Amino acid sequence: MIAYTQQGSGPALILIHGFCESKEMWKTFAADLSTNHTVYCPDLPGFGESPLADHHISMEKAAVSLQEWIEEQGISNPIVIGHSLGGYVTLALAELMDHGLKAIGLFHSTAFPDDEEKKHNRNKTIEFIKKHGVDKFVESFVPPLFSEQHRAEQNGQIAELIQFGKKSSKNGMITFTAAMRDRKDRFELWKTFPFPKLMIAGELDTAVKIEASRKHQPYAMHYHELIGTGHMGMFEETDTTLQIIKNFLKDVEK
Repeated sequence: MIAYTQQGSGPALILIHGFCESKEMWKTFAADLSTNHTVYCPDLPGFGESPLADHHISMEKAAVSLQEWIEEQGISNPIVIGHSLGGYVTLALAELMDHGLKAIGLFHSTAFPDDEEKKHNRNKTIEFIKKHGVDKFVESFVPPLFSEQHRAEQNGQIAELIQFGKKSSKNGMITFTAAMRDRKDRFELWKTFPFPKLMIAGELDTAVKIEASRKHQPYAMHYHELIGTGHMGMFEETDTTLQIIKNFLKDVEK
């Protein structure tokens, strides 16, 4: 079962949250973008209000769950934009549905797989969650996602995201960490996906290095770097990123 919110009318837009996040993170974006689109914000299995039925997950399995949900809702030819983990799932969904998506967007995400250093860090994350649990991990995980210069002004938002993150299931966090570690390289898919593509990158993003993001630029219809911004541009630069998405949607719908 996929829990979700639905708002507005018009062409379908699906916003997919990242790791330790939930559909609530998109509430400002969904309210604004619903003027011209039907905006769907699902909870990935194991996060928010969506249960994880299996003890193993992969990007491919998550994509199958979303495809089944899309079909159940009668959603046709959606635009899909994913944040971080949500971007990995978006790419897997694009591979699965092929021409069934109108456009895709990576919001602080990448088509590249984890390198060895990142895989090592994922393994440390799994051990930390097993030992200390969800709450302690989320409290340490969320603040560094914001660039240091934005953290103080975003204290209230960080606190809210921590509360949302604590709704994540322990098994969901562990299995998705392993799934991110083991995900395959989809850069060739990014290059060859025949429909419009959006990339939003943060100059100071410690989760997705800006050098990696720049390699996606030649294949994107819209590519944007947010100066002085970390991994959470939808909060650090709300007005700017909202306008970027609106401009992309406008071009997609031409």
